[in-house]
Amino acid sequence: MKRRFDKRVRPTSLRHALELCKQYADSRFNRSVDNISDLIGLADKFRIYKWIQSGSIPANMIRPYEHACGADYVTQYLAHSDHKLLIDIPVGRNTTCSDTHALQSSFNDALGALLKFTNGSASADKTIAMITAHMEELAWHRGNVEKTQQPEFDFLGDTND
Repeated sequence: MKRRFDKRVRPTSLRHALELCKQYADSRFNRSVDNISDLIGLADKFRIYKWIQSGSIPANMIRPYEHACGADYVTQYLAHSDHKLLIDIPVGRNTTCSDTHALQSSFNDALGALLKFTNGSASADKTIAMITAHMEELAWHRGNVEKTQQPEFDFLGDTND
C-alpha cells in the first residue's frame, strides 16, 4: 500500500528529505527511480540511490530532483536546518472556509504537540515540525491578506492544496 502524504510532513535530515521526495514521486505520480533518473537526465539510476544512501546530493541537482519528484522536501530541510521559515509566495486570492479550517486544524495540531511534549509523551523533533508547519501556514495567510490589495495573476493555478 502506498503512503499518503500530509502537507505537514517535515524532513528531519537530508537523507530523510531525499527519501521523502522519492516516496512522494512514487505515491503521487507512480514514478520509479528509473523514471526520476530519466526526467533529470541521469544515465545511471543508481546515482539516486547513492544520494539517498549517503545523504548527499550535488547542489545543482536539487531542483531537477525535486521537480522530477514533484516535492520540495530537500529545500524545506535546508531552510529549516538554518532556522528559516519557508512559505509558498501568496498571490492574494480570497481565502475560503476550507483555508480557515485548515489553519485552525494546523493550530490545534501544533498546540496538541506542544502539550504532549510538555507532558513528556512527544519528541522535540515532532513538536518542532508541527509548530513550524503552523507558523508557515499562518505566515502564508498573512502574506495573502497583505497581497489582497494588489493581487497577482495565478498562472500556475491554485498550488496551495
